[in-house]
Amino acid sequence: MTAPAEERAHLKADAIGFVDALVIGLASTSPAYSLAAVIGAITALAGVFAPGVLLASFVPMALIATAFLYLNRVDQDCGTTFSWVTRAMGPWFGWIGGWAITMTGVLVIGSLADVGVRFGLYAVGLEAQGDNAWIRMPLAVLLIIVMTWVCVLGTDISARLQNFLILLQVVALLVFAAVAIYRAVDGNSPLDEVTPELSWLNPFGAGSGALSAGLLLGVFAYWGWESSVNLSEETTDGSHTPGRAALISTFILLVTYVSVAIAVVAFAGTEWLSDNAGEEEFVFAYLAQEVLGGWDWVLLVAVATSAVASTQTTILPASRTGLSMARRHALPDRIGRIHPRHQTPDVSTWLVAAIAIAWYVGIYQISENALFDSLTALSLLIAFYYALTGIACAIFYRRHLTESAKNLLLIGVGPLIGSALLLWLLGLSIRDLSDPDNSYSGEAWLGVGPPLVIGVGIFLTGIVLMLFWRSRDHRFWQERPSVADPDIVHGHKSAIPDPDNLEG
Repeated sequence: MTAPAEERAHLKADAIGFVDALVIGLASTSPAYSLAAVIGAITALAGVFAPGVLLASFVPMALIATAFLYLNRVDQDCGTTFSWVTRAMGPWFGWIGGWAITMTGVLVIGSLADVGVRFGLYAVGLEAQGDNAWIRMPLAVLLIIVMTWVCVLGTDISARLQNFLILLQVVALLVFAAVAIYRAVDGNSPLDEVTPELSWLNPFGAGSGALSAGLLLGVFAYWGWESSVNLSEETTDGSHTPGRAALISTFILLVTYVSVAIAVVAFAGTEWLSDNAGEEEFVFAYLAQEVLGGWDWVLLVAVATSAVASTQTTILPASRTGLSMARRHALPDRIGRIHPRHQTPDVSTWLVAAIAIAWYVGIYQISENALFDSLTALSLLIAFYYALTGIACAIFYRRHLTESAKNLLLIGVGPLIGSALLLWLLGLSIRDLSDPDNSYSGEAWLGVGPPLVIGVGIFLTGIVLMLFWRSRDHRFWQERPSVADPDIVHGHKSAIPDPDNLEG
């Protein structure tokens, strides 16, 4: 029997190139928003060594990015971690890894849209409207719907929009950093400026306790670079381009984060940043006025465009993971539908957006602090699926690790060290989040902090859904772990998947 047209449709091949993939990887991290969200808290922990903490946070990210690079070479499935972990470690680990990726998007999309709307209103002088939840929330929901629509229209259209937004964001950040450093060195800061020193890059300067706590925040700041790999089936030279784009994006983020962190610490001083650590991204709203004066809209636009861009790019990996899971029967087949004209996973994309909107509106009814607590819970899911990917890389390539020192270090030892660091941070995060005082709301849920309840609750919900779906359709759970194909590893044949064999 012939399959319906929409089931025969495939993702659009060669829709984007290297630059587009790189931009999407950068935009997914939301650099301006991420910096604004963590710089005060990291400075409160590490003082002038905050740039060093961001430098140290780069290490596990780079090691896991290497795992993404090599796993993408042998499997260009848009499900990334879901597909790779399934192949290396079996369907149980694979399913829960895919669930973790999808739920990180659900947790953060609404918050990103909220920040985009708030800072957009700030940039045009509508501060009162930006602080009014009843104005901001409907606009944030509308923004999610518009960004979802753009995602459905096509990956190439999404990429063109991201190219524009990332340019605005990076230029604004560079202008802000340059002016802040100049005024700090010139002694022309209204706050307690500090002259920058090379020693600020020492991550151990503030002590091991501050470093470990700061690394948790740093991992959140870097998270998202792998979105370009989720588009490997839609990228030119999908076996190499997305992995290189993801790896290079982490280095660009490193330079950006450390540069802006130095500028902020130099201009504002550690005492002011520590006192305002709980203000999250609003630290940048204040510093924009102090650093740029009447040009403060430049930085406000940077944060707004950062959040808007990431709202869109965060939808992409979640929807592609849903597609990948559905076409391997790990989720209902309907979720794997690809639009015959736009060649995008429209059902999965709209489903991710709908759940994200429901979460955003629902959690906001509890309190705005509860929304922030749900973002804190992200650290648990991020550390989990990144660590799982690093372990899967070493397992999947295990027969090739001794072929060269390069293989052993980059495919085996490096990813395993990155995974060990992330699992260590995961343990620290669970310990810290068990204390309600470490949450935004300061209240206890079930005797522990709300972020821990949210994180564990999402994980347990995933297990329940996994068991339920296995009882309905056991085909996915018949898959068995395998190893990387030697011919693909050595370049003797292509690893590009045949779409006709992926639809199930």
